[in-house]
Amino acid sequence: MNNMGKSRRLHELIQAADTLVMPDAFDPVSARIIERLGFKAVQCSGFSMAVAAVRPTEAELGMEANLNLSRAIVHTVDVPVMADGEDGFGGPEVIADTIDAYLEAGLAGINLEDQVLGQPGPKRVVARDVMIEKLTNARKAARQSNNADFVINGRTDALAVASDRQAGLQEAAERANAYLAAGADLAFVTAVATMEEVQFLMREIHGPLSIAAGMPYNIRTMSVKALKDAGVARVSLPAVAVFSVVRAMTDTWRSIRDTEDFADILGKNQLCGMDDIAALLKRA
Repeated sequence: MNNMGKSRRLHELIQAADTLVMPDAFDPVSARIIERLGFKAVQCSGFSMAVAAVRPTEAELGMEANLNLSRAIVHTVDVPVMADGEDGFGGPEVIADTIDAYLEAGLAGINLEDQVLGQPGPKRVVARDVMIEKLTNARKAARQSNNADFVINGRTDALAVASDRQAGLQEAAERANAYLAAGADLAFVTAVATMEEVQFLMREIHGPLSIAAGMPYNIRTMSVKALKDAGVARVSLPAVAVFSVVRAMTDTWRSIRDTEDFADILGKNQLCGMDDIAALLKRA
């Protein structure tokens, strides 16, 4: 399937009645595992990529590293892959170049956020009209590249930066609707912590809604099943993979350091076998 076909397929999955569950990868092997487990699409996680590269923030990882990792992931799997384009890596004037770069790399879609990236001080969002201009430019660039189905996920951090939850939810819903009108295919609201907040957004947003699950702030308050039952269009899992890898590797190396033996990790079945490696290395 070529890039246009993958964008079309991703668009269909988002528009389908069933919720699209999209685990997030941070490197080729994590993407291959996601694909082999039967998930229909892969989301790239800029946060997890930065953690894996031991960079404090996505801004410090930068576009070049993000793009190269995204390209490597695309070449590893056959399912559609959505990039984490952060804030587009600049203002509205650079968005067309950003879209062209990720299209050239074979991505089927991209997240674009209204968070101000890489600046000191508390987290904040850009003015609504600036983000609308970014999304308008992104949609225009996709059409001009002959991939009108390239999926654009308009992300708002309005709730994440709000001092009042209800006001933040209302602002997030209004921004989401504006982003959909500007050309986004779905709206992604971050920092959603409860199913009550999900239900509010489902009522107020007039288009497909994306929610990040398995995050420290909601892993105990919402499940993937509950989000599917609520009719959420897409569920991403931005941090689960890298959090689980860090814990597993730490436990394994700590055990070897402390026991100077392998009995503990073997007893806990912490190592895969060569058959598992061979399966991963073989394209599906």
